[in-house]
Amino acid sequence: MNNNVSGDTGTRLKFWGVRGSIPTPGTETVGYGGNTSCVELRVNGEIIILDAGSGMRRLGQSLAREFKGQPIALNLLVTHTHWDHIQGFPFFIPAYNPKNKVHIYGYEGARQGLQSTLSAQMESPYFPISMRQMPGHISINEVKEMAFQVNGVKVRAQFVNHPGLCVGYRISTPGGDISYVPDVELFQRLRCELAPDGKQLSAEENEFAHEQDRELLNFVQGSEVLILDSQYDAAEYANFVGWGHSCVEDSVAFGVKAGVKKLFLFHHDPDHHDEKVLQMLTHGKKLASERGSKVEIEAAREGLEVILPNKAT
Repeated sequence: MNNNVSGDTGTRLKFWGVRGSIPTPGTETVGYGGNTSCVELRVNGEIIILDAGSGMRRLGQSLAREFKGQPIALNLLVTHTHWDHIQGFPFFIPAYNPKNKVHIYGYEGARQGLQSTLSAQMESPYFPISMRQMPGHISINEVKEMAFQVNGVKVRAQFVNHPGLCVGYRISTPGGDISYVPDVELFQRLRCELAPDGKQLSAEENEFAHEQDRELLNFVQGSEVLILDSQYDAAEYANFVGWGHSCVEDSVAFGVKAGVKKLFLFHHDPDHHDEKVLQMLTHGKKLASERGSKVEIEAAREGLEVILPNKAT
């Protein structure tokens, strides 16, 4: 089912949740937003949702108002099942409409693993309505290949360095490719400065780390948009080595090296108020400028829409 989405002259990207780890409502986070990871992508009449953090609730409300009871076909791509990436799903209004279809995509054991994880958070005593009681038509698709299609929209995936099973996605659109890597610990600082327990990495460990960064770099190379984990600054990162997140210094260096057009700092730390996020953004722009890069850098913000006009073929 192709949605009757108005304004299909370009690709539309909208941020509904940009925070990491836990929702952080309040006056200190109202500027950039306190909801966890959820991004909406509209391309070729398809609605693709990237992750189901708490921002998914407001996305669902918006879709219900827009479609006014008409059937909707939705596609949810889940990077991993940490709580901040699935906690919005029980509050997603379209999943309670029997006219709607929600196709969920995940990797390795998704039919059982993703099914059980999504269901478990809705079981008593955690939630009053079970997933089985959701009247919407929900299907879970276990993806086995690193390249697949969502109703004609080309998607590629890449496993990334984050505790547990986690992937990043690259979606091809007429306006350019969009890469979404919300949770990743880039290896470059680890291998150069902060080896675990102060020990020097072995040659084999160093080469492995270098290869992992190189694979991810090739994966996002030349993207029109890169949405990238930038949870810490360099000083903070020293206290969180191995937690699965990157610092803004490394994220900017990575985006510059990858030659992306637009870089969105993402997965803001729950302890970072708006002023801190702005400081990190300003610092990131300065770093890119010092490298002679023209990459556009912004901090992801709830409600921000990005339109990518169709490129001439």
